[in-house]
Amino acid sequence: MRKVCVVTGTRSEYGLLRWVMEGIRDSELLELQLVVTGAHLSPEFGLTYLDIEADGFTIDAKVEMLLSSDTAVGVSKSIGLAVAGLAEAYQTLQPDIVLLLGDRYEMWAAGAAATVARIPIAHIHGGESTEGAIDEAIRHGLTKMAHLHFVAAPEFAQRVTQLGEAPECVFTVGAVGLDSVAQEPLMDINELQSSLGVELGKHNLLITFHPVTLEPGSASVQIKSLLFALDAFPDVHTFITLPNSDMEGKEITGIIHEYVARTPRSASFTSLGQARYHSLMYYVDGVVGNSSSGLIEAPAMHKPTVNIGLRQGGRLKAMSVIDCDPKTDSIIEAIQSLYSDEFQSRLTSIINPYGVPGGSVKVVEILESAPLEDILMKRFHDQEPS
Repeated sequence: MRKVCVVTGTRSEYGLLRWVMEGIRDSELLELQLVVTGAHLSPEFGLTYLDIEADGFTIDAKVEMLLSSDTAVGVSKSIGLAVAGLAEAYQTLQPDIVLLLGDRYEMWAAGAAATVARIPIAHIHGGESTEGAIDEAIRHGLTKMAHLHFVAAPEFAQRVTQLGEAPECVFTVGAVGLDSVAQEPLMDINELQSSLGVELGKHNLLITFHPVTLEPGSASVQIKSLLFALDAFPDVHTFITLPNSDMEGKEITGIIHEYVARTPRSASFTSLGQARYHSLMYYVDGVVGNSSSGLIEAPAMHKPTVNIGLRQGGRLKAMSVIDCDPKTDSIIEAIQSLYSDEFQSRLTSIINPYGVPGGSVKVVEILESAPLEDILMKRFHDQEPS
């Protein structure tokens, strides 16, 4: 059986990988190896490896790497620890291929260690653009490390080949996270409220805001602008998920805690898990912030999104997405648009540019059949001159 080593470092990334992992585990041709690292192992971020185990997965290796620092130096040291720990994990597990998703620095470490160990890499969600984050460079770097590419849309396939990757190794499968939206049973509202420990109001918004890592020093200003904007809607209950382990993330977390302490209609959560997150998304009026889930998963639920600032700049966006500047007046105007009758009437006809559910099955089928012999030596696939 072909051994496929999946590496995951955050709650959001695991949520996207969940059904790919299920498919690998259930395959008669593949053996799932699971390496957990990063925020999954941190009490500060909810020890979310426990959620992975609760879903029935066996963790083959835990790689501690996350320092209690969100400075550039701290993150760089964490990457170094991750490379060392993942190299040892690969040495023990001896995978045939490593499967990585996305663009976070944990995945950069996983890709670097696999490259040096001469293990082929399969990469999910290449070719996309997030102009406001260091994720942009990491994602394209992982594309050059990888040998099989699973992309979400034809535009992204074109970008991957522009980076010199062979077209026959690039597969347009759609966004695998849409399978979680389609297959994860939603909680009924009473069960959800009991699990959250708070009740929903007549009007509700789901808030997810992460640091814009290519705008250093902007975190506190931008999150305060968002929270000031929310104060302009006293009848709206807000459910705020805390940021990932990014640079300046602790600053955002502290400001959110202060806001929730003085705002009874708000609640914050370190980690909701996929079932609660998607259930909450289903019941709220819309999503506000700068998370990719507002661009990929929210349209699949016909939910509107207010997308703030440059963090997701360059991504494909459905007509349900309202872009705005990270300034209070602009955010207020965007939320008002979200609630307008004219905008609400358009939500039933949303076409999601990230495809339809079913991508996880396609990824598993390709992992089962793709030839891996001599795959390590890649030729740069030159484009024809225009």
